[in-house]
Amino acid sequence: MYAYIDGKLVFKSPAYVVIDAGGVGYHINISLNTYSKLGDGERCKLFTWLHVKEDAHTLYGFIDEGERRLFLHLVSVSGIGPNTGRMILSSITPQEIQAAILSGNVSQIQRIKGIGPKSAQRMILELQDKLKKDGPDTLISVPVSVTAKDEALSALVMLGFARNAAEKVLDQEINKNGGTLTVEQLIKSALKSL
Repeated sequence: MYAYIDGKLVFKSPAYVVIDAGGVGYHINISLNTYSKLGDGERCKLFTWLHVKEDAHTLYGFIDEGERRLFLHLVSVSGIGPNTGRMILSSITPQEIQAAILSGNVSQIQRIKGIGPKSAQRMILELQDKLKKDGPDTLISVPVSVTAKDEALSALVMLGFARNAAEKVLDQEINKNGGTLTVEQLIKSALKSL
């Protein structure tokens, strides 16, 4: 519902921040990773996720889009809720979490408070393929696409195709047509091949 909130940083603590955006103060729960990267400046922009329950609407904020994507992967795992996801992001860096999941390092994930051996194994089992499919740059902010190939690749990955397979097909289409295709033409011809 809310992609991000950009405004004046009114209050900052390791657990949450208050951002004044357009005269409304938003209470946003954050991880220690986000807290450590937030400056002390007046302006602040956090990527957000709204958790809706019967009795509460809770905002969670992230310093960048990559951290938010990882958080959404984490809360998609059975038995891991938003507070546990925030605890995981507060315990080790997003890059370390991703590396531990990709390498199947149960012991490193188990060291996180609230994560037992079964939860760690479930995280690895459910997220390993998703993170491999996203590629190694999943935690990097969404790049500004410069070329038609970059935009087409981004669109195909968003549609659920594996990055390396989509890139291979796009390269073939570009070589076949001499690089004169528009983004739409590239996507359409790649969809026929994938």
